[in-house]
Amino acid sequence: MKRIFLIVTLFLFASSLVMAQDEADKNPNAPEITFEKTTHDYGTIHQNDDGTCEFEFTNTGKEPLVLSRVRSSCGCTVPTWPRKPILPGKTEVIEVKYNTHRIGRINKSVTVMSNAKNSPVVLRIKGKVVPKSQKIGPEKDVDKESTPISG
Repeated sequence: MKRIFLIVTLFLFASSLVMAQDEADKNPNAPEITFEKTTHDYGTIHQNDDGTCEFEFTNTGKEPLVLSRVRSSCGCTVPTWPRKPILPGKTEVIEVKYNTHRIGRINKSVTVMSNAKNSPVVLRIKGKVVPKSQKIGPEKDVDKESTPISG
């Protein structure tokens, strides 16, 4: 009997969540987040160079947009976003800083959660980090006929 009650309760709870989501989707005035670009390609970048890029977006909806959570796929990518509501028609920036210490390919994502009707939005960064080339200076002229001094 307890199992049946638990199953019915879980079913009703899940149904209410689905219905609440449908109601939110029907709001014609809901904010909408529109990005200028959703992928940033660094191309080839040198190790320890500045790995900062920006994703510009606009609130194209009719109500204030609030970014509730912006999460990266790993700790080497750190997003910074506006904490205040973005009014309709206003443009803001999400800054993403990638730690270019590691050599190799970059393929990371940043997930933007908000009150927008098109939430979540996934932003991507990609590219390749290569080591800085070693600067080769002039070699010393060595006298091959001299013998080393031993002490």
